[in-house]
Amino acid sequence: MTAVNDESPRHPIRPALTRIGAAIGAALMFALGFYMLMEAARPNDGLVSFSFLLALPAALCAFIAYVADPWKERSHRFYLAVPLWLLGAVVVASVFLLHEGVICVVLLAPLWLASGLIGTELTWRLRRRTGEGRTYCVALIAVPLVAMQVEPGVPLPVAEPVVARSIVVNAPPAALWPMLRGIPDVRPGEGRWNLTQNVIGVPRPVAARLVGRGIGATRFADWGEHIRFREQITAWVPGREIGWRFVFDDMAGWGYTDRHLMPDSPYFRVTTGGYRLEPLGPNRTRVLLHTRYRITTPVNLYATLWGELFLGDLENNLLAIIKARAERPAGTHVGDAA
Repeated sequence: MTAVNDESPRHPIRPALTRIGAAIGAALMFALGFYMLMEAARPNDGLVSFSFLLALPAALCAFIAYVADPWKERSHRFYLAVPLWLLGAVVVASVFLLHEGVICVVLLAPLWLASGLIGTELTWRLRRRTGEGRTYCVALIAVPLVAMQVEPGVPLPVAEPVVARSIVVNAPPAALWPMLRGIPDVRPGEGRWNLTQNVIGVPRPVAARLVGRGIGATRFADWGEHIRFREQITAWVPGREIGWRFVFDDMAGWGYTDRHLMPDSPYFRVTTGGYRLEPLGPNRTRVLLHTRYRITTPVNLYATLWGELFLGDLENNLLAIIKARAERPAGTHVGDAA
């Protein structure tokens, strides 16, 4: 049996690894340059764009696969693995070099993975139907650059989803109404476990207090981590309903949240919300909480799925706090109820 030589010109193991590493490195450098270019050219919404979310990962993954397989000998599985390698490198670079937050990385990962798979699959198929195509790599790099120039003139779709959750509480509306107006002393440990707050790390509410009464009053919310905002009351039916318009006019101290996910940005804006009480019996009430937001992105359907998860988790947590407090035996302290 003839031994395989690592230095064989057709099957060089070490040069192959070098090519893969060099291709990934070049792709990361291009991605970093593109990132900085988008931030400089469109600081408010450049990264929430078709070119960055979809065109760039497809082009980069196709480029890596092409360069790493110069003789068209790699398997289909190799091409499908390329997006995973690039995604891993991008996650590390995003967290440690660009200091992006966890939420941005979580939102970005599925889009980049899906787009990258499309890019490598297309490359795999084209390379088996056509010749060497020496201009292919140059064309790949040009795709996101061309998309970046074209898309500002294409209007983005607008959607206004509503996320709503409810819970049944063994208490009359009169006992629940004061808590809808505000809970000034939410304690650590109150609420329920959820992915958004316990795993991803979105802060939990600390306090909410109402100043004034009726329409026009202001509800001040504090979510810790220097996250504070106002809710201007727009609906007021004592014992039945309270609604508000969100006001984010002091976000300077919001050091926690990802800077691309502020709730008052051109592509994501939380607009209104509120509680409603529905009596179900003498001592039984359904509490409903809803939040409306406006999104303007090239992937609204995808963004809506995440909005349903994130905002739904936050609402379920708030409703769990209300239920636990309302059903707690009289004279029991919050810490004892846990």
